[in-house]
Amino acid sequence: MEKVSHNQQLIIEGAGCASCVGKIEGALKATFGVVSAEMNFADRTVIVSGTAKTEELIKAVESVGYNAKPIDDSSATDALDEKEAADWAYYKKLMRDTFIALSLGVPLMIYSIVVGEMTVETNLERMSWLLVGILTFGVMYFSGKHFYVGAWKSFKNHSANMDTLIALGTGTAWVYSMVVVFAPDAVPLMARHVYFEATAMIIGLIDLGLALEIKARGKTSEAIKRLIGLQAKTATVVRDNKEVQIGIEQVLLNDVVKVKPGEKIPVDGVVLEGHTSIDESMLTGEPMPVEKAEEDEVVAGTLNKSGMILFKATRVGKDTALAQIINMVKRAQNSKPPIGRLADVISAYFVPVVMIISVLSALAWLNFGPEPAIAFAIVSATTVLIIACPCALGLATPMSVMVGVGKAAEAGVLIRNGEALQTASKITAMILDKTGTITEGAPKVTDIVLAKATDEKDVLQLAASLESGSEHPLAQAIVESALEKNIDLLKIEAFNAITGFGVEASCNNKALLFGNDKLMKLKGIDLTGFVEQAQSLAKEAKTPMYFAVDGELAAIIAVADPIKSDSISAIKRLQANGIRVIMLTGDNKETAAAVAKKAGISEFLAEVLPEDKANKVKELQEGGEIVGMTGDGINDAPALALADVGFAIGTGTDVAIESADITLMRGSLHGLADAIAVSKATLRNIKQNLFGAFVYNVAGIPFAAGILYPFFGILLSPVIAGAAMAFSSLTVVSNANRLRLFKAKEH
Repeated sequence: MEKVSHNQQLIIEGAGCASCVGKIEGALKATFGVVSAEMNFADRTVIVSGTAKTEELIKAVESVGYNAKPIDDSSATDALDEKEAADWAYYKKLMRDTFIALSLGVPLMIYSIVVGEMTVETNLERMSWLLVGILTFGVMYFSGKHFYVGAWKSFKNHSANMDTLIALGTGTAWVYSMVVVFAPDAVPLMARHVYFEATAMIIGLIDLGLALEIKARGKTSEAIKRLIGLQAKTATVVRDNKEVQIGIEQVLLNDVVKVKPGEKIPVDGVVLEGHTSIDESMLTGEPMPVEKAEEDEVVAGTLNKSGMILFKATRVGKDTALAQIINMVKRAQNSKPPIGRLADVISAYFVPVVMIISVLSALAWLNFGPEPAIAFAIVSATTVLIIACPCALGLATPMSVMVGVGKAAEAGVLIRNGEALQTASKITAMILDKTGTITEGAPKVTDIVLAKATDEKDVLQLAASLESGSEHPLAQAIVESALEKNIDLLKIEAFNAITGFGVEASCNNKALLFGNDKLMKLKGIDLTGFVEQAQSLAKEAKTPMYFAVDGELAAIIAVADPIKSDSISAIKRLQANGIRVIMLTGDNKETAAAVAKKAGISEFLAEVLPEDKANKVKELQEGGEIVGMTGDGINDAPALALADVGFAIGTGTDVAIESADITLMRGSLHGLADAIAVSKATLRNIKQNLFGAFVYNVAGIPFAAGILYPFFGILLSPVIAGAAMAFSSLTVVSNANRLRLFKAKEH
């Protein structure tokens, strides 16, 4: 039996910096059965796709020196609670470690400032500093153990990371200080200086920085929390004629679920009994409740406002629309835009380079520095190691992506991956499908022009019977028109959809043909005297279609699909951002021109086939445009897949949504402008973070190495380096959280 590919989420323990990301992802990708692995360093989680077992994934992570724990995502609430509990426990541990380290480090720092040099010259000073050295070792064990264990694991795996730098820096300072205490004669008198305060303070400050970072990171998950908060926790199911209240994870497919007024819909389903109104604003953004009766669909997370209903569960657990939205947001938050992958590559080489610079700095001081040269060498090498930890570089991208994707979700915009997030900010041309994208997608029959003395009811009956086999919105309009007039539909045979032209079938031994003028010409139907009438209807923004019976034109049926109330203002927003807007439609030229004019679009292409849409995307791309494509139908899928960024209207077909990079859940074109605005804000935030992190590391290393000493006599302290390193990470986290204040333009 063939294994089914699925997603698994793991919490990674011991990943201290961005250089860890590449190693963990590499180990997972090398595991048999793994298709992809994307780690979110900011969240310390990794999502793995493929057929590999959880145990194999955990072994792969452990093989490169880290620990992993699976997150059970059968319940999004439980998964988030588990993650938050783990973060909270780690936060409390780090704060305890900080207290222990700073309890020793701060008094020692004050002593060094007040008294001055922390030298070893007498036996009393030796005994005193020996005691301090032992206490400092206690700090290293209790508060800094995770750094040394991580460094040892990295060493065993022939690699280096942030833990390596901190362990080397603090370890070097402590070992040198103990040499001074135990063998002062081995060290020149001027160099008999201990650095226990540096070791304790560095560990304390970095632990404090990590703790505050975890607390700040919690704010980035607010969007996911809000989505999860939409889920009901329990459901009332009817089993063996008895009502039973169970957790939503226990609801089974085809269970009969009872929902009372004021309760949330627990799973997706179809109404069996009752009538109510449902608040679907969480999905559609529409404040008005939607009436629901028998055979209507209900969606998990929406709110039952009035009546009691019974419905059959059709999608449960991870398959509900809400669960898929939550999963999509999680995956997007874990994905990396191209700019982030570049940062990961830099980080992978950064630590070894820093270690080399540290050694070179020490050698330079030993050979060219003033006395005590060894003391200066120790200080500069330690400071370089501490200040250069690439934590900020690793956080720069994932923190911004987490917040940006979350803000987009709040606006009803679901971004599939980091690449789409980045590319959306560069879009120069936006192609819009007409039906269901610019227009409501709920067309109505407006005119029936009979070609000969036939009964309108008979014509509508045959036309509706034929179109009942099609999913096209225009076809559905004709079917609905017949049903509204209580016209029964007839059985059809040999139904055939001719893409881009129309449909044909037989009914009661009559050959039926319905479609555009091209289809009529193709089949040899005479349109003499009726083309002008069709054009007249088209100029009124109506779509005229021809209906033929047994080789003769029977009628022209016109359908109008009104433009969405906010499409015109949304298109203006796109154009105001310098984006070229183009409308594509399979409709005739006259109707397309009328709709484009009303919508404020100067460029349009009519009578296009599905492949024509894809060809137009390709043509624009070859002309240097970054192309966005927005559609909601099956015939839009090829163009959506080919576009630089494909946008699907969430109310459309599953095929279109699956083909898209970004889904607009609320069906409004303002979602396009919102998505682009969020994309630009997020990318700007990422660049700010990367610039800050890069400048910090590039500028910090020369200062740490002592570039200021020849000119101003200033040599950076390892303690200051530790504080700066912690502060740089906090700065990145805080800047990313500024995105939470981002608001899409009111519309």
